[in-house]
Order: sequence, then structure tokens, then C-alpha cells
Amino acid sequence: QVQLEESGGRLVQAGDSLRLSCAASGPFFSAYAMGWVRQAPGKERELVAAISRSGLGTYYADSVKGRFTISRDNANNKVDVQMESLEPEDTAVYYCTARSGGIMQRIDSYDYWGQGTQVTVSS
Repeated sequence: QVQLEESGGRLVQAGDSLRLSCAASGPFFSAYAMGWVRQAPGKERELVAAISRSGLGTYYADSVKGRFTISRDNANNKVDVQMESLEPEDTAVYYCTARSGGIMQRIDSYDYWGQGTQVTVSS
């Protein structure tokens, strides 16, 4: 089992950059594919980025492709997402999530979730 804690969310201006971090505790971090899921008010959850256990494979939603970069550090049990050129539409609570095995786009396949961190992008 893995516990996840996000940090880094805050209020920024459109066009700004922001880096979210997720610290994981528990054994075998490298056994989990990791993802970032966001949920805006009144909208469905969206898997915006995911990274494979080794870090060699990644997935990005079309809405963030070219602007977000996910990375992981298995030695330090950490996964980050670097967000560039932020838009008001990126405003959401961002959750770090994990699943045993490989990347899946199905959000309900992720077993472990953090509490979330709020990102607000003002225009």
C-alpha cells in the first residue's frame, strides 16, 4: 500500500508555470504507475498525465499535451508534474494517484489517491 501527499498548488496568473509534487510513502514505489488527475467544479475527473513504473513511458491528455511534463524519482519516492503556459481552464484540484502495474487511462483503475492540491489560474 502507498500513501500519497501532494504539494505545490496555488493561485497563479494565466501564462505562468507551476510544479506540483507528490511524495509517496510505503514500500515498492517503483511497482506503481503514477498519475495526476484533476477535477474542476462541475466537471468530470480527467487523467492529465501518467508515468510508467520505470519512468520511460508517459501519457498526456490532449488538453495538456505540450504544456505539462510528468517525471518521477524512484530513489526518493516522488512524482512531479511541471505545468507551463497555464490557462484558466487548468483550474482544478489536482490529485496524485497510483496503481499497481502499468499505465491505464481509466481513472477508476487507480487504487491510491492523495488528498489533492488546488490550482487556480486567473485570467
